[in-house]
Amino acid sequence: MSANSVPEASATSSPARRGFSDVLRSLRGWWGMDVRGTVDQAAVIEKRRAECALSARYLLMTCMSAGIAVLGLLQGSAAVVIGAMLLSPLMDPIMGVGFALAIGDFQWLRQSAKSLAVGVGFAIIFCAIIVFFSPLQTITSEIAARTRPSLFDLGVAIFSSIAGAYAMIRGREGTIVGVAIATALMPPLAVVGFGLATVNGTVFWGAMFLFITNLTAIALTATAMARMFGFSTSLSEKQTQIQSFLIFAAFIVLAIPLFLSLRQIVWESNATRQINSTVIDVFDGRARVSQIESNFESDPIQVTATVLTPQIIANAEALTEQMASDRLSRVIEFSLTQVRVGTSEQAAEEAQLAAARAQEAEARERAEDIADRLALLAGVPIDDVTVDRERRRAVVTARPLEGATMAAYNELERRIDATEPDWDIRFIPPLRNLPEITFENEEITVSGRRALQLASWAHDRVGVAVQLSGPEESVSALRAILAAEEKAMQTNATGAGYGAVTARWVIEEE
Repeated sequence: MSANSVPEASATSSPARRGFSDVLRSLRGWWGMDVRGTVDQAAVIEKRRAECALSARYLLMTCMSAGIAVLGLLQGSAAVVIGAMLLSPLMDPIMGVGFALAIGDFQWLRQSAKSLAVGVGFAIIFCAIIVFFSPLQTITSEIAARTRPSLFDLGVAIFSSIAGAYAMIRGREGTIVGVAIATALMPPLAVVGFGLATVNGTVFWGAMFLFITNLTAIALTATAMARMFGFSTSLSEKQTQIQSFLIFAAFIVLAIPLFLSLRQIVWESNATRQINSTVIDVFDGRARVSQIESNFESDPIQVTATVLTPQIIANAEALTEQMASDRLSRVIEFSLTQVRVGTSEQAAEEAQLAAARAQEAEARERAEDIADRLALLAGVPIDDVTVDRERRRAVVTARPLEGATMAAYNELERRIDATEPDWDIRFIPPLRNLPEITFENEEITVSGRRALQLASWAHDRVGVAVQLSGPEESVSALRAILAAEEKAMQTNATGAGYGAVTARWVIEEE
């Protein structure tokens, strides 16, 4: 019986395999005849090529879209940001890049890339100008959301590109499709301009990474869609395979850091929820958390919270710190402020408002105190001190003091900076002679390193170029030190060997 059972099994499985193969052949035939066969490739390519041209209209609409977007971001208004997307013309050159890659037309690729690069440059500069002259330069929630890209952002870019490419191939492109793609491009581009204007590297590079990620994903997805719809290509079969592999590899490279970022965001969200829960548990559910701020980038994690409670608990801060550390398996430093309130809801709300007013008054007094001290040390009226409470920055230009060296002005800044670690203190000194940078046994001395740091600090504060002049080997060593610190100064080699290097101001004559 076993001998007869084998043919029966084969006879049973063979029709199943044939049926599956028939389904695949049917799907391929339908895709080739009813989908690919109905696409007018020449008309699509001609229209896409025409839309990629660099024109005054394209630049105007890009700048206007960027301007509306950055104003919406500054206001924290999602509605205004959406309005900016209705105008954005960036879809055309990006799709041009994708289609040009698919068919192997490198002249079209250069044209599209040029239009895209010029448009992006104009948009960033225009946004930076608006932010620079804006009285509002606070990082709103809309801005912050574009500085930490995640895997979800990559998904938005891919789905937007699929919709855009399909609509263009089918000749149904329009404003709605452009909005879908602009969603992934224009807001991060505006945030790049914000970061540039406010000299905020975290915002600038975070938004730039999001923009580059979305740009790459949209272009490569458009390439894949064009290939799926059978657009003819000048690439050989081997080149086509290499291109497909590179597209797949690019998506993997983009996905890895975005996945890690998403994992960190999820962890922080869960940690914030557990910290809130811990605070409530310590007060047996009878307290209300008025304000809580967590700094997950510090080590240990720093948490500041204000709690409205009907009963003050003496060891609440230590207890909360211990419980939160145990729950998160991370060391946490807790700063807990308890505000005693009545048991009614109205009393709690009044206490919350009072706590907010007290916090605002404390911040104002602290800023005034910093301004007073800076004015005293700089020898100028308090009105000459510029204080930005939102960004926690204080700047003053010191009056020339007889006998004061550049090191003395640096020490004055250091003293205030040491007492205000949360503030960016900038003490701009007058032009003074810079100390000599000394070498010994072909190595920079301790005093020489301090002199170099002082020259670098003075250069950053005053904004006037500094030139280092001395023997070639010494100058080369200083170049290497500055490069490692991502700084630069003018250099002038005056001979061979090692020796002292002089630092002097370079004043351009008008």
